[in-house]
Amino acid sequence: MSTTRSPKSPRPPGPGAAGGSEAAAPDGGGGAFGWLRDLGPRGRRAFAGAFGGYALDSYDFFALPLGMVAIAAHFGLSTGQTGLLTTVTLVVSAVGGVLAGILADRIGRVRALMITVITYAVFTVACGFAPNYGTLLVFRALQGVGFGGEWAVGAILVAEYASARHRGRTLGAVQSAWAAGWALAVVAYTLVFRFVDESSAWRVLFWTGALPALLVVYVRRNVEDAPKATEARANSAGRGSFAAIFRPGRAGLLRTTLFAVLLSTGVQGGYYTLATWVPTYLKTDRGLTVVGTGGYLAFLISGAFIGYLTGGWLTDRLGRKRNIVIFAVLSAVCILAYTNIPAGADGLVLVLGFPLGFCMSAIFSGFGSFLAELYPTAVRGTGQGFTYNTGRAVGAFFPTAVGFLADSWGVGGALVFGAVGYGIAVLALLGLPETRGRELV
Repeated sequence: MSTTRSPKSPRPPGPGAAGGSEAAAPDGGGGAFGWLRDLGPRGRRAFAGAFGGYALDSYDFFALPLGMVAIAAHFGLSTGQTGLLTTVTLVVSAVGGVLAGILADRIGRVRALMITVITYAVFTVACGFAPNYGTLLVFRALQGVGFGGEWAVGAILVAEYASARHRGRTLGAVQSAWAAGWALAVVAYTLVFRFVDESSAWRVLFWTGALPALLVVYVRRNVEDAPKATEARANSAGRGSFAAIFRPGRAGLLRTTLFAVLLSTGVQGGYYTLATWVPTYLKTDRGLTVVGTGGYLAFLISGAFIGYLTGGWLTDRLGRKRNIVIFAVLSAVCILAYTNIPAGADGLVLVLGFPLGFCMSAIFSGFGSFLAELYPTAVRGTGQGFTYNTGRAVGAFFPTAVGFLADSWGVGGALVFGAVGYGIAVLALLGLPETRGRELV
């Protein structure tokens, strides 16, 4: 059921309308926190669970890039081998994303969310006990199973509570949790590496990945699936059907799935190139200390947090596709600028970190709403889980390519390879429709 409101209405009729039962208002509306009020009590609890899950997902992911220099020294790794640690995490995350998406459609969003959080927490801690490179590679791969599933499940959970007019900024706020978790990881990294010997500090950093266990308790007690979406899913015979997202023809989803994978590949290839190698770039090419690296990353992360929130607002104002195009172009420009700063101009590195973080994060803000709106309720988890995480798996080869190119080009020169990803993303949009204002139920 859908109701149409006048653009002048300050609030939607009835809080927490699951499944986006409101018509989209082109100008947004509802004030700065109208999106939060529209969620209602149950929706706000779901938002808290998804936000916390994604923040801690980010925290556990960044334990590797931040400890990468120490890990490489401990095991005597080449840049190609260290890049492979990130690549295997992201490749296996595709499997985790597909499994979590199917589970979300079959057993519910909340149950699937708890399974993903427990999985990535357990294997992050296990990484800290790895006796050799091979074992670390295996544990990191298994961490990727939970890492891959969390975002897709949490984003769908919140998207099905959000009203159509506010869905972009609501999911943008969920996406901002990535920056919050990244910041928390940098703080932990700075403290741990300052007070613990580097040979074992990376292990301690992984052990702090046990934090998500507390979140599971909250989710289990307080969060539930959106009622209308649950009802629609229960009445669908083909829920969680993997084959359905590859069905060809005018009424099928094959075209949508292929172009959504290409879009996700481009954006995440560019992003993970930077997320993986910027800490190493700051240490090796710029010669910064642990504390200095943390300070520079603070500018990058601050820009990322504001970028997520701004991008969420813009994706509701301008549309999903325009938002992605604008920030794909700006991200590519920022990469080129950031990696071509003259030696000794470290102040400029500091200043440019903010727009770099802003642009490469704002592009993600529309992803949660865009992918959710591309698929019907019965296969929304399957479609979003597959496209987002398959794109992440293919994009994962970008950091590995940078690792091997760094031997001859230097880390800074190889980082330019990330700009290629953003060009791929823009091309992918040619095959996808604009979905702003689309109802989810």
